[in-house]
Amino acid sequence: MFKNRLKRMLKDGKTAIGTFVMCNSPDVVEVIALSGADFIVIDTEHGPLTVESTQHLIRAAELRGITPITRVTDSSETTILRSLDVGAHGIQVPQVNDRETAEKIVKYAKYFPSGSRGVAFPRAADYGITNTSEYFRLANEETIIIAHCENKMGYENLEQIARIPEIDVIFLGPFDMSQSLGIPGEVNHPKIQEVAERVLKVSKSFGKAAGIFVLNGEQAKIRAQQGFQYITIGMDVMLLSNIYKSELSKARG
Repeated sequence: MFKNRLKRMLKDGKTAIGTFVMCNSPDVVEVIALSGADFIVIDTEHGPLTVESTQHLIRAAELRGITPITRVTDSSETTILRSLDVGAHGIQVPQVNDRETAEKIVKYAKYFPSGSRGVAFPRAADYGITNTSEYFRLANEETIIIAHCENKMGYENLEQIARIPEIDVIFLGPFDMSQSLGIPGEVNHPKIQEVAERVLKVSKSFGKAAGIFVLNGEQAKIRAQQGFQYITIGMDVMLLSNIYKSELSKARG
């Protein structure tokens, strides 16, 4: 059973830097870890990754001491259950737009008494080798839950969502939020900055870490200075393409 280093970092008030992973490549995960990232978010909402492929990416992350989070496809019970059963240290859930959805996520992700997660003995439970009672206790303590705020409705219900004790991070998705606000792609718009400020304020008032997506390290530094603790810099395919484009441009003068 894992110990969640990321969860401890956030509770200690530290800033954690990670990235999204869309490639089905354990090698990429290892490179990200060796580069110094604190966590990865395995993205099953977008792209081709399946539950089976994420299990191998999780193994690679654990091997190199980096925390593997899975951004699930949706907030359904089966999706959350299977993502955690293969060993994700936490779930990042898109479109958490009301308290009811947030409560369901907790119910599906936690065992009794916090929830009603289905019981089995897959990889997350060390295939039944770990003492059952100890596994249930540790799973409830260590599993981290990240709720996306990326929609006008979710923004309007932000305080109700943040009141739920088991939600650890409120994550602002600026691109989806810009689309919901009718300014698609304008992530530097004053409306998005206003949302960011409120996400920070509400998260802090309810003892949560605030998270956000950025495109590069310079933006990450600014957001960290503002108080965001859980920051994802782009994604593997985006960063890789940017590096190749830059170096090829230099080569061709």
